[in-house]
Amino acid sequence: MSERILIPLDGSKVGETALLHVEELVLKLSARIKKEVTLLQVITSLTHYAIDVETSTFVPYTEEEIEQIKKKARDYLDKAGEGLRSKGITVNSEVRAGNAAEEIIKVAQEINADMVAMSTHGRSGISRWALGSVTEKVLRKGNVPLLVIRAPRETTKT
Repeated sequence: MSERILIPLDGSKVGETALLHVEELVLKLSARIKKEVTLLQVITSLTHYAIDVETSTFVPYTEEEIEQIKKKARDYLDKAGEGLRSKGITVNSEVRAGNAAEEIIKVAQEINADMVAMSTHGRSGISRWALGSVTEKVLRKGNVPLLVIRAPRETTKT
């Protein structure tokens, strides 16, 4: 028997809140259960803003720049998974590019995840409407159980 958990991370302290909760949860599982956690980072922007003397525009990243971004993401995920690995938990890393919610749902299906664990900023009202909620989209469109962890208030301040 095994337990596969997907944790999407965006590089923020808010996103990392899920790591500690999953670690606690996984350590409470029987030693006979194989524990496997996949950390995922989705690169959502493949363009950057370029300004010259008279105009500004969005410019696509070059293949070399995208590879550098992916390498940085893989390094981040490796570091983020150190705590889980130190407890004997198998940790895999995935870096994808595209729409965050769609990629989370896709990876959850590909790895046959038993659960997706995500942190949320806990936004409400206009800011939630204007910014959208990746967590809400995964909840509504995904078909894997979702553990939502609200980040502590001090973590959500920016």
